[in-house]
Amino acid sequence: MSADLQQRARAVRLAVFDVDGVLTDGKLYFLPDGGEFKTFNTLDGHGIKMLIASGVRTAIISGRQSAVVERRAQNLGIQHLYQGREDKLVVLDQLLAELGLGYEHVAYLGDDLPDLPVIRRVGLGMTVASADAFVRQHAHGVTAARGGEGAAREFCELILHAQGNLEAAQSAYL
Repeated sequence: MSADLQQRARAVRLAVFDVDGVLTDGKLYFLPDGGEFKTFNTLDGHGIKMLIASGVRTAIISGRQSAVVERRAQNLGIQHLYQGREDKLVVLDQLLAELGLGYEHVAYLGDDLPDLPVIRRVGLGMTVASADAFVRQHAHGVTAARGGEGAAREFCELILHAQGNLEAAQSAYL
């Protein structure tokens, strides 16, 4: 991890995730009855749980609305969920005011153009390996893993490591 990423990650008090293309592989699965389903990576989920256990708050801000995402957020203990919100920076402004935090305390993981205003504004704005090329160019860092394939776990572990909490989180299982 670069010194710049480590310094940025050390200040994080809130980690925010996009869903499609970040917590999932970005594919949308529609059923004949109009329902939909998404697949999530269990490694990503456990990374988020470890981050929460370390005291970092978590949020999801998604442009789409999905009951599946609501269920996943509840299952992981994600404290703040905003769906159907295209202007993610407006949502983040409201959340930061509520929590009394500044942009420098936020890490964001996104993958596409609607995520770019947030990625560029927060203290640690990252994207996934499978992200849009233009977004990758403007992020502070890019995960080695693709969206839905361990990228969120990598992001969480980067923050945990920078804050000196990764070894304790892992050692709890020894």
